Amino acid sequence: MKVLIAIQGRHPYSFSDKCVLPTVVDFCLKKITEPEPDVLSFEQFLIQCMVMVKCVLECKEYKPSLTGRVMDENVVTLEQMKKSISGAVSGVLTSLMTSERIVVLCNILIRRYFVLSTNDLEEWYQSPESFHHEQDMVQWTEKLRPCAEALYIVLFENHSQLLGPVVVSILKEAMNGCPTSVTEITPGLLLKDAAYGAAAYVYYELSNYLSFKDWFNGALSLELSNDHPNMRIIHRKVALILGQWVSEIKEDTKRPVYCALIRLLQDKDLSVRLAACRSLCLHIEDASFSEREFIDLLPICWESCFKLIEKVQEFDSKVQVLNLISILIGHMSEVMPFANKLILFFQKVWEESSGECLLQIQLLVALRNFVVALGYQSPICYDILLPILQKGIDIDSPDELNLLEDSMLLWEATLSHAPSMVPQLLAYFPCVVKIMERSFDHLQIAVSITEDYIILGGSEFLSIHASSVAQILDLVVGNVNDRGLLSTLPVIDILIQCFPLEVPQLISSTLQKLIVICLGGGDDQDPSKTAVKASSAAILARILVMNTNYLAHLTSEPSLLLLLQSSGIPTEENVLLCLVDIWLDKADNVSSIQRKTYGLALSIILTLRLPQVLNKLDQILSVCTTVILGGNDDLTEESSGDNITSSGSLSKGTIPSKEFRRRQLKFSDPINQMSLDASVRENLQTCATLHGESFNKAIGCMHPSAFSQLKQALKMA
Repeated sequence: MKVLIAIQGRHPYSFSDKCVLPTVVDFCLKKITEPEPDVLSFEQFLIQCMVMVKCVLECKEYKPSLTGRVMDENVVTLEQMKKSISGAVSGVLTSLMTSERIVVLCNILIRRYFVLSTNDLEEWYQSPESFHHEQDMVQWTEKLRPCAEALYIVLFENHSQLLGPVVVSILKEAMNGCPTSVTEITPGLLLKDAAYGAAAYVYYELSNYLSFKDWFNGALSLELSNDHPNMRIIHRKVALILGQWVSEIKEDTKRPVYCALIRLLQDKDLSVRLAACRSLCLHIEDASFSEREFIDLLPICWESCFKLIEKVQEFDSKVQVLNLISILIGHMSEVMPFANKLILFFQKVWEESSGECLLQIQLLVALRNFVVALGYQSPICYDILLPILQKGIDIDSPDELNLLEDSMLLWEATLSHAPSMVPQLLAYFPCVVKIMERSFDHLQIAVSITEDYIILGGSEFLSIHASSVAQILDLVVGNVNDRGLLSTLPVIDILIQCFPLEVPQLISSTLQKLIVICLGGGDDQDPSKTAVKASSAAILARILVMNTNYLAHLTSEPSLLLLLQSSGIPTEENVLLCLVDIWLDKADNVSSIQRKTYGLALSIILTLRLPQVLNKLDQILSVCTTVILGGNDDLTEESSGDNITSSGSLSKGTIPSKEFRRRQLKFSDPINQMSLDASVRENLQTCATLHGESFNKAIGCMHPSAFSQLKQALKMA
């Protein structure tokens, strides 16, 4: 049977032969629905029969194509052959799996294979935790009941209109045959458990036949009021239903459902508590989750989680509970009142998680959510956070391979929400260099961390780690793809904005590479290359505006000329004038702040004692005019939301987050303070003085309408 399953999966069209597919599927259906005693006890074989039927029902090659094309009738293509086979197989399966046979199969799956056996109940009694994980996390092909459930779900998906009323009928029969007051483990109770499971798995269709509100109020909530130990069987399924049906639970039923799940989270049976734990995750993550209805349940929910993680022994259980805690932190606004308890909890779990990487990863995720939730108050958890962080970002640590990515995300969140830089965080920065030296796998987050340090650490950071910053940028620029460059260039821009006199000479090697990028070709048909070239040119324009002498020095460096030659870029023309061509060419490919930077740089070019400037005068003034008349859209966009930050509203006394600091930087950018029209007016006069009659001739060649716009932009009479 395993061989047949493998062949069907690899060669579905060949397997569909009329001598093979119908025979095999018919055989499997008979073994599932009418097994001989020896087959019934041979679970592994029954599992393979179910797997085969499920594979055939799911096989996309056996579903008739809904699209058709007019083709040359005399030529039969491979696609037409496949379509023909699909149509034929679909007909064979329809005749093989009649409505009657489908209903029988559905009934048998629920009534026979979903029902808990004596062995199941014994296993549950001995170890409820193991039972929960075996039922919920085991591969569906390994155990008979999960396999039957998987086959049932596919069967229902294929025949939902036929089977919807059937499942509801079984559910009602089971509920009538076993009232909520029954506590003995009878066949009726076990059938109700099986029917509840069947209804849970196909909630998306059954909601057309069954009102959740009526079901919950009329039966499910009553089941939960019965505390008899045997009711754990039903309680576990109720927990499953409440999670699976989350999308069907309307506003007026949310509150009682939340209360029911909190009650199940406190059940005596660990399997029930773990099922409730998973369902609570589904509710809190649901788009229509109502924090208002849940908020007063939060203290007891936290307490129940802390108690549950103390009680469970298995690694999977701890991960599951920690996941709920992480989701609660990420979705609830009221975290601060529970901060001290959470800090103690995280400390304890970390100490106990040594060697358990998956648990530690879940803890890192929870800690990241915790830091974000605390916002500017996050330093209260630094005593536990920073040692954990230090271990996670150490690439020489034995667990580094598993923990590095989540540790870096935690690192970035810590910096983003830090009210100020602390010495320990400042000391961690060299780890970024080590991580980047090894590979660019974590480039995006490493770039974001570097930006955090620049914005948060300021001059103190640069005075200590200037060489490390230069090393990182030199590693990245020239060695990563365009996407990587586009995420790195804004960091270089911020760095130069914050330290225009100190930084350019520190990163001269990187800046030379940016000049090579600007003067190289190949961006005509590639939008990402155009974006890289335009952003690189904007950085160089910023340096010209904020540190004019340095760019003039850099563009005449012999080492730059050698680099350009080795890159195959001709160097006959003045490099600075080559950059002017880029600024003129890319003015339409940048943001408005970058466009203004271009304009300011071009206005400075007017002051050069080079006759070639006059050849470009018309274009230079055209770009400057467009920028002046166009205004600054970036600041207009930002100002509408400048009171919102990632750590909440900026009320008085709130210490700003990274997002707010970034906005402050943007508004205090010297480029924004400079007047382009004043700069152009002043530098035009300098240009006229330098070039005399040649200047007048160049101005005289301007198109009248362009000259008129220039006068309007410069507010000239």
